[in-house]
Amino acid sequence: MLCMQPNLWPNTTMQAEETISATRASRWMGPFRAVLRHALDTALPPLCPTCRAPLGDDAGLCASCWSKLSFIEKPFCARLGIPFTYDPGPGLLSMEAIAAPPAYDRARAAVRYDDVARALVLSFKYGDRLDLAPMMGQWMARAGSELLAGADALLPVPLHWRSLWSRRFNQSAALAGAISRSSGVPVLHEALKRVRATPQQVGLSKTERADNVQGAFKVPPEHKAQVAGRRLVLIDDVLTSGATADTCARALLRAGAAHVDVLVFARVVAPVRTPI
Repeated sequence: MLCMQPNLWPNTTMQAEETISATRASRWMGPFRAVLRHALDTALPPLCPTCRAPLGDDAGLCASCWSKLSFIEKPFCARLGIPFTYDPGPGLLSMEAIAAPPAYDRARAAVRYDDVARALVLSFKYGDRLDLAPMMGQWMARAGSELLAGADALLPVPLHWRSLWSRRFNQSAALAGAISRSSGVPVLHEALKRVRATPQQVGLSKTERADNVQGAFKVPPEHKAQVAGRRLVLIDDVLTSGATADTCARALLRAGAAHVDVLVFARVVAPVRTPI
């Protein structure tokens, strides 16, 4: 009996033609995108995210704002990363770390939360300037290099679903992604959840901030295995009183995390800090 096999040649020929067409389109679109980008940059030159001055290149800060940005360098508190006015020697703690030690092990920040840093954070967070995440993440990775060296995973501080819906993106997750690409440490996006919507922390005292976020975060049962026994780094944009980071750290430690550190872009720093 003669068995008739289906003719596959038409499909194969069609696929080959589609591949050739796609390759040609890709070769044509590449230069087109470059020309379009150049035209847009010429018509709408990139602006400094803090003062809106025109920039000469695609990203970053203008020279004036860059000179005003205050990076946090050593010496600082070994626990909280708060900068000291002089070098007291290695391993010294600030008064805050001794009087009220947090649940997390160490905190590090790239810059002080001053006028320039505040404008940069607000532009990134509420101005849809996601293009700033790689730059900010690179600075954070540098500031937190000792934390990232022994880390198993990064965890962005989560938003409640209503806040995420209205804001359209989680700024902490965007920073975590940039740090992950720089450091190679993976990101756990689902291991920590914000289970209760909380009012804005702005204007609240330290005690009110702690009460506001109490019980707002938890590790879902199905993700506890990702947390247990691991060294984790919480990622956020700003550290003010530390209430949010402390509450997140407690939830992770209850789920079995071995260590929790905190890495932020900016932190609020009082004018003078004296080590003990």
